[in-house]
Amino acid sequence: MASHRRPKQPSRIRVTVLTATAAAAVALSSQAAQAAPEQSKKDVKSEVDKLYEQAEQATEKYNGAKEDQEKLQKEVADLQDKVARGQDELNQLRKGLGAVASGQYRSGSIDPSVQLFLSGDPDTYLEKASTLDQLSGKQADQLKVIADKQRRLAQERAEAASKIQDLADTRKALGEKKDEIKGKLGKAQELLNTLTAKEKAALQAKENRADRSNDRVNLGDDVPASQRGAAALAAAQSKIGAPYVWGDTGPSSFDCSGLTSWAYQQAGQSLPRTSQAQAGAGTRIASQSALKPGDLVLFYGDLHHIGLYAGNGTVLHAPKPGASVRYESINNMPFQYGVRP
Repeated sequence: MASHRRPKQPSRIRVTVLTATAAAAVALSSQAAQAAPEQSKKDVKSEVDKLYEQAEQATEKYNGAKEDQEKLQKEVADLQDKVARGQDELNQLRKGLGAVASGQYRSGSIDPSVQLFLSGDPDTYLEKASTLDQLSGKQADQLKVIADKQRRLAQERAEAASKIQDLADTRKALGEKKDEIKGKLGKAQELLNTLTAKEKAALQAKENRADRSNDRVNLGDDVPASQRGAAALAAAQSKIGAPYVWGDTGPSSFDCSGLTSWAYQQAGQSLPRTSQAQAGAGTRIASQSALKPGDLVLFYGDLHHIGLYAGNGTVLHAPKPGASVRYESINNMPFQYGVRP
């Protein structure tokens, strides 16, 4: 008779271990699933912040090119106006010499040299200065004045042409920087669009908290270095909450150097347009402890960001796209040095 043996049952200990292991695996899997979106959000925010910084670097170069463009446009307009006036003066001089020649012609005594000058190619003729010896003193003086006027006019035309080419090059650079900025901001927006609604809300809440901190910031009792610095800071404080917009200089929106230049303009002082140029607009202050309210504060190695020192280790600035003019700790960015205009 065959024996029937019952299958060996796993021990209670082994079952318990297996169950615990499975539970741990499920828990770890759940934690990983929860950590992945959080890690993804951090990566996206880091990349977006990097793109915003690159966009600001390009913005300051754009601002510089725009300032150059405005300067060149004025220079070209002035030169063209000068050339036009010079041409009118030259025409009047030639007209006067023509009247003399007409009188000589009527009397039958027109000077051959004057006749040659008034013919087809006077410029070539004037290069032969020896022929002026054949003229009367008055006629020679008139021709010398005309020759000098022609030379100056030719120089002014050449200078205007050079400035016009510089202006064309600057406009090209301006367009390239504008495209670069839009590209950086567009890529940042694409990354933000990959976030869930909850993640977007969390990032926006963080920005809102930063904006609300304006109401409770402690600026201490630091005394401004000058009335002008105090006035500039007060002007900037009146724009707290105004949006950051690249290339803007107020009064409704600003980029970083746009805010500082606008603020000092309200205080009666003109500053250069870009943060790098503003870095040389006054006395350099090496240490944070020596800063006074109203001083300019430069950040990052290439000085592409600038703000106004507000006191007690706080800077007032236009931070980045999507943010508003607000106070922040001076330690939130790599401090380089201050400038007292």
